Amino acid sequence: MTSVVIHDPTLRDGQHAVRHQLGVAALRGYARAADAAGIPVVEVGHGNGLGASSLQVGRAAVDDDLMLSTVREALRTSRMAVFMLPGWGTSGDLRRAVAHGADIVRIGVHCTETSLAERHLEFLREQGTDAHCVLMMSHMASPAELAEQAARAVGYGARAVGIMDSAGHLLPRDVTARIGAIAGAVDVPVIFHGHDNLGMAVANSLAAAEAGAGIIDGCARGFGAGAGNTRIEVLVPVLERSGFSTGIDLYGLLDAAEFAERELMSAPPVTGSLSIVSGLAGVFSGFKQQVLDAAGRGGVDPRDVFFELGRRQAIAGQEDLIVDVVAELGAGRAAS
Repeated sequence: MTSVVIHDPTLRDGQHAVRHQLGVAALRGYARAADAAGIPVVEVGHGNGLGASSLQVGRAAVDDDLMLSTVREALRTSRMAVFMLPGWGTSGDLRRAVAHGADIVRIGVHCTETSLAERHLEFLREQGTDAHCVLMMSHMASPAELAEQAARAVGYGARAVGIMDSAGHLLPRDVTARIGAIAGAVDVPVIFHGHDNLGMAVANSLAAAEAGAGIIDGCARGFGAGAGNTRIEVLVPVLERSGFSTGIDLYGLLDAAEFAERELMSAPPVTGSLSIVSGLAGVFSGFKQQVLDAAGRGGVDPRDVFFELGRRQAIAGQEDLIVDVVAELGAGRAAS
């Protein structure tokens, strides 16, 4: 059987769904459950990564240092990962994460802007840290463009590279083309991270594995922004049935998912109407709550906001654009 490494960002990406309010007990409890299940990598942090706790995207209930120390202490065999977006986090944040025992550091960049990760990847290479680079909003670039960007990341020092379907916009054939192109261009493991806006996350993840991805992301109960991420408790048995070995204990995995549903979230993510619209529009799933809040204040239809954001090709980090779009739509509605 072909081995696939499962990377679990429940304690990072899931933060989006609860406005980054996971506390110490929740972090510790899920980390222990994931470790007991044999999940190879557990990622922790603010939803937007190291250094991102702020009024603009939400203040976390627990600061980065306490999050990392709590999860590091809870993990016996699983590796601990962190995530950083250049512009939010800094080299100082990376140093502290490494000091806290982060085994893997992922640098996320827009899919055509790998150069923004150069300095950070080179720094991590010098530290001897396992550095990954993920290309976000990957539906906005062609397979050939993504392959070129991935090869650059490897040149900068990335030991694994891949794509995030940040908007949940891709279909399996899209994933196959993108992962296949990247796998043909680099000699390091290829990553796939899916979102479930169109109900394709597990199918897309399987397509990624079949196209050559060696690292696949999944969250307990899909815990994440909007419609959520790939459901890890479904992903793992599907991969195993399809001939891929994960090394994860099924009962332990199911227990971890039960813990997450009971202790981390008020309810599991669902593929609701607005999530479908954001997937169709190709807009970052993490915008959901901000779109709802701004549209409610402005008296406009949030679906219109998402489609307009998609037309403008809004990306993560452009949250201020939501307010502008709502204001313009509201003005147009008043004029008519």
